[in-house]
Amino acid sequence: MASTSSQVIARHKFTYPIGDIYDGEWNDVGKKHGVGSLTLVDGTKYMGQFQNGVCHGHGVANFPDGSKFEGEFENGKYSGFGTFTRGDGMRFEGRFQNGRVDGQGLITFPDGTHGRPRQEGYFMGTELVERQRVTDSVTKAQQATKIARSIKF
Repeated sequence: MASTSSQVIARHKFTYPIGDIYDGEWNDVGKKHGVGSLTLVDGTKYMGQFQNGVCHGHGVANFPDGSKFEGEFENGKYSGFGTFTRGDGMRFEGRFQNGRVDGQGLITFPDGTHGRPRQEGYFMGTELVERQRVTDSVTKAQQATKIARSIKF
């Protein structure tokens, strides 16, 4: 029977045959586990927490197009609270599920405004479904972003 241990037992840098590079902590069954840095051949870079081989916990993902996500990950996807910032500086602070915007949040445009009318409320993907004040969700997103940025390796 395979071990289900979640103990970090080693720190090691490994280059995969396709060229992806992981530098970080591993568990006893050879999966990324703990804190590490993953650089994909397409230029995507992730720094943060891993659990049993996938991004899980807090982290920062930088993408080749200049966009980035900072916040909570679950099973390899952004899920929970965080901030997604596009390459042009427009950002969404709020709730994500399964790697996409899905929940309460606030859009801030590159000029620092929130739009007219204010782009705040419940979003499903890129659609603002219901306008409402979502101060609590934005605060949680900012806190998750701050934690993700603080992770050092």
